[in-house]
Amino acid sequence: MSTDPYPPYPQQPHQQQDTSYPWQPPAPAEPPQYRPPRHPPLGHHSDLRVLRTAYRWQRRTATITALGYFVLFLILSASAPSFMTSTVTDGLPTGLLLALIQLPVTWVAIALYEHTARRYVDPVAERIRKQAAVDARRQEAAR
Repeated sequence: MSTDPYPPYPQQPHQQQDTSYPWQPPAPAEPPQYRPPRHPPLGHHSDLRVLRTAYRWQRRTATITALGYFVLFLILSASAPSFMTSTVTDGLPTGLLLALIQLPVTWVAIALYEHTARRYVDPVAERIRKQAAVDARRQEAAR
């Protein structure tokens, strides 16, 4: 009499037992078949790449305009103090004049940002938006 309370599992008739190589793993299952999507995905990668590039140039142009002038002001303040303390008119030092010009330079950077957005970024974004709407209508019609 056995001390094991459970009976041994019966051998399944459809399974073949290979006793010649018991250490071999079973054959791997067949991988699932890849099924391509019925419709191409929305958006086109090249259009998005163009949009990212246009937006990147827009940011760089505005940033270089504003920060470039500010860095120039800092360099002049540190390396040419005699120039910055010289007077342009009676009682107005050059450093103060250059500091006051920082505000219009910031406005120019903002205007440049808006200009490049309207000219380069917005048309590409609008084209992508229209293409996505057309793709969505096609997808709805196909259902």
